[in-house]
Amino acid sequence: MTDKITIASPLTLPCGVTIKNRIIKGAMTEGLGDAQNRATEGHQRLYKRWAEGGAGVLLTGNVQIDRRYMERPGNVAIDGQQSNEAIAALRAYAQAGTINNTHLWMQISHAGRQTPISVSKEPLAPSDIPLDMPGAQFGKPRAATTAEIEDVIRRFAHTATIARDTGFTGVQIHGAHGYLISEFLSPDVNTRTDEWGGSLENRARLLLETVRAVRKAVGSDFPISVKLNSADFQRGGFSHMDAIRVASWLNAEGLDLLEISGGTYEQPRLVGLDDLTLHPEKSETRKESTIAREAYFLEYAKDIRAATTMPLMVTGGFRTVDGMNAALASNTMDVVGIARPMCVDPSAPARLLSGSTRSIPAFEKTLKIGPGILGPHSRFNLVKALNGWGQQGWFCLQLLRMGAGLDPDPKLGVFKAFRDYAKNEAKTAAALVR
Repeated sequence: MTDKITIASPLTLPCGVTIKNRIIKGAMTEGLGDAQNRATEGHQRLYKRWAEGGAGVLLTGNVQIDRRYMERPGNVAIDGQQSNEAIAALRAYAQAGTINNTHLWMQISHAGRQTPISVSKEPLAPSDIPLDMPGAQFGKPRAATTAEIEDVIRRFAHTATIARDTGFTGVQIHGAHGYLISEFLSPDVNTRTDEWGGSLENRARLLLETVRAVRKAVGSDFPISVKLNSADFQRGGFSHMDAIRVASWLNAEGLDLLEISGGTYEQPRLVGLDDLTLHPEKSETRKESTIAREAYFLEYAKDIRAATTMPLMVTGGFRTVDGMNAALASNTMDVVGIARPMCVDPSAPARLLSGSTRSIPAFEKTLKIGPGILGPHSRFNLVKALNGWGQQGWFCLQLLRMGAGLDPDPKLGVFKAFRDYAKNEAKTAAALVR
């Protein structure tokens, strides 16, 4: 009789590597890179604390393959030939994050058109279609040339090689959340008519060629994961049926783990929020059954499971041991991703695994703003936007605190977090060595 699968069960991946349990810390942006986008002692402090916290795998925040196009100014970037100092910093980072028999996988990414204007006024994208968001946070992108697309693939392979050589134990290719690979997958963003656009096969070419290049670079025994949207939740965007087909193609590539997520900056379903665009009528509404679930994307994972055999990971919304174990027992997924709770409770996995706690708090924060304070109602919900970016700032500031050797501050207000986060981003951007 097969033992019941729980969060404490080990998992052997297709490449032969075994992880000690079924909890993975989801990737979250840290903003701890220095002015040259190198790893710092802040990464060491933060990831040592998380490694001591009991998760089987820690996924890093975005490590960029090109520092011209980053998700934020404080990213780590592996761009071309690395200095001895940069390599030493990555080795120290990896050493800290792999104590306690913990795996540390580097999430590697290109921000595409979601590069903030403080990093690049003209980001790279599949087409020249800008984000449909208010303000001037993002510049109008330019369409990548074929040579630039091929360069992106080489950069992913190069970054993965550096990750392996400096002691990281796996990589995750970021193909979700509206970053470059996700943009190529999405027909409303990728309007190309060459071999990189049009049919789903062409739109998926960048992702599949990147997976192949990374596998060739790191070898058959090194874990490779992909983060893929279950859907963009945008009319005319990457659909759930698209996601099922792409997942089946990734399965054929021998992928070690597929993480199922969803949404973009315009539709941030990855953090449980809905439309943040200027045109909310373009948003797709989630089913009530999906909203009611403990895990945001579990219903979508069922369909992907039916088309694949590779290990699946779902991140977003898991808060109870019973919910996690039920999802694993259903064979819908193989690994539970926990992200935001670990910004405030870095030892949550150990307590869940030991049984000393049966649930973890969500730490969801919202602004309390009266309807008359912001003036007449407009098509764009400013309160929703402030809450979205304020929540992101709140959790990011907790990571900065742990990186500085401090404890998280659950009492931090959302408005103060929004303000302090914006100030920190501006200061970090101003200090960048261009």
